[in-house]
Amino acid sequence: MILYSSPINLHSHRVRIVVAEKNIGVRIVQVRDGNLPPDIQLLNPYNTLPTLVDRELAVYHSRIIINYLDERFPQPPLMPVDPKRRAHFRLALHRIENDFYNLAARLDGQDGEGEKRQLREAMIEVSEAVESSRFFLGDEFSLVDCSLAPVLWRLRSYGIDPGPRAEALYGYMRRVFGRPSFMEGLSELERDMRPLAA
Repeated sequence: MILYSSPINLHSHRVRIVVAEKNIGVRIVQVRDGNLPPDIQLLNPYNTLPTLVDRELAVYHSRIIINYLDERFPQPPLMPVDPKRRAHFRLALHRIENDFYNLAARLDGQDGEGEKRQLREAMIEVSEAVESSRFFLGDEFSLVDCSLAPVLWRLRSYGIDPGPRAEALYGYMRRVFGRPSFMEGLSELERDMRPLAA
C-alpha cells in the first residue's frame, strides 16, 4: 500500500493521522510543490493529493480514503456503528471540510482578516462542543478528530488565538496532540509549524 501525500496540506495530514492511529503498514511518498509522480497522473484523473494505492485500487479524495481505511482496517474503529450517530459524524466531517478546510486554504499565504475571524469563531464553537467530552463527538477518538486536528495544529501559524472563550478547546488540543498517532502523522514541515511543547 502506498500513500502519495503532501507534507503540508490538511487533507494529506488527516489521512496520515488515520494511518498512524490504525497502525497500517503504508509506504508514504511525500510529494512536494505539485511534482506529481507519473503514477498518480495515471491513477487519479484529478491529479490531487492525497492518493492511496492499494494493490490494483487507487483511492483519492481524503474523506473517501479515510472511510476506506476505516472499513478495510476495522480496528480500532473510528466511526460509530449506530446509523444515526454515523450520520451525525458524517455531517461533522462535511462541515470540517466545507467550512474549516476552505477557510484555512484561503488563509495559506494570505492575511485574510475575515477568514481569521470566521475560523476563530468556529473554534469557539468547537470548544463548546468538547466541554463535556474527551473528543469532538464523544469520548472515543474518531475520524472527526483526525480531520479537525490538522486545522487545530495550524491555528498558530494562521495567527489565530481563539482566546479565553475557548478554554475547553485547549484541553482538547492537548489530548489530540498528545496521541502517538498524531505525532507520527506529522510531516517534518508540519512539525516546524509549532513547538511540540505548545
